Amino acid sequence: MTVSEKFPAGWHKAFVTLWLGCFITGMGYSMTMPFISLFIADLGHYSKLQISMYSGLAFAMTFIAQAIVSPYWGNLADRKGRKLMCMRASGVMALTITATGFAPNAIYIIVMRFIQGAFSGYINNATALIAGETPHRKSGWVMSQMMTAGTAGNLVGPLLGGVLSNFFGNWLGGVWGYRIPFFITGFLMVLVFLGSTFLVHENFTPISREEMKPMKEIMHSLPNVKLIVVMFFTTLLVQAANMSIDPIVSLYVKSMMPNSKNIAFVAGIVAATPGLGTLLAASKIGHKMDEIGPLKILRLGLIVGAILFVPMALTHSPWVLAGLRFLLGIASAAMLPAAQTVLTLNTPAESFGRIFSYNQSFQAVGSVFGSLMGSTISGLFNYATVFWTTGFTLLINFILIIFFSLRKSPNK
Repeated sequence: MTVSEKFPAGWHKAFVTLWLGCFITGMGYSMTMPFISLFIADLGHYSKLQISMYSGLAFAMTFIAQAIVSPYWGNLADRKGRKLMCMRASGVMALTITATGFAPNAIYIIVMRFIQGAFSGYINNATALIAGETPHRKSGWVMSQMMTAGTAGNLVGPLLGGVLSNFFGNWLGGVWGYRIPFFITGFLMVLVFLGSTFLVHENFTPISREEMKPMKEIMHSLPNVKLIVVMFFTTLLVQAANMSIDPIVSLYVKSMMPNSKNIAFVAGIVAATPGLGTLLAASKIGHKMDEIGPLKILRLGLIVGAILFVPMALTHSPWVLAGLRFLLGIASAAMLPAAQTVLTLNTPAESFGRIFSYNQSFQAVGSVFGSLMGSTISGLFNYATVFWTTGFTLLINFILIIFFSLRKSPNK
């Protein structure tokens, strides 16, 4: 084993700490976000239109801020290190989420969400940090495991948030049922900040602003810059595909079982099944990625995902939809982690922060674009058209990957 293949001292402790940090970050986001509209409704005498508008802005502001600010944080990460960025993101998230719990009105929540997005990036920087510390022979598995952290948090968050809201709502009454989960999330993010500060060591030598290569020069020096750019757009399109369905899942389920009294329960299952599929498959797919290369796995994930959207658009059974979305979750474990692994294997260490921050910007744009696409298409046409469009998007992505990865590469 060469020196470059050895795990650095303290790698496993850092990996576990960052994995838990990503889990708590994902859980904290999903624990509070589903109840934002209910929280806003209790803060004033808002009309239905105002509640919908303020809720949409509260959701979108985080991603808009991420897309704008991420390149700046990426530049700073390459000069100061990813650990400092993890500390910054978790510390500010602890403050903003706690402050949101004291919200007096909807505008206050929207402003806090924008600030949170502007200083966010824990999962992105934790992934970049551990990718830089990991031997290339294990990159695929590590990227998959880091994805499972956020996915697992997103699965646990809504359930925990619902339990806490109901419990404290019955105990304290009124709007406090929605405030308490924000305070609990803020406390958990303080623990993430402390863990990232004292339990994570990064082998990084600070670089002065003068010594840094300009991003333009780095992009020109990359062996396959077109492939890197395609990975950015892959992140955008895959994230858009994931988010396009979220706004309409419960409505689509309701259209399949209009007279049922268990719509919320069934919709919850349908919404959760992709995350469960990703969680169960990520480790195996990660190992396979290290064996045969991330591009092959990415191509397979995209074409399988595109195909799965066809029966989703045709089915009239919510249980069949749930099963197909479970399979989509397995395919998803072969998409974003594979794209991130391609970036890891084709990016010099001194530009990790900037490359991953640009990738985060594309992911944030994908979140906004996907949500708007799903809502707009379902409003203009029908729910099934959203699935047809999303599947076609993944097919286009697959064709792009085929076209730009024809060049012989050890990472194919």
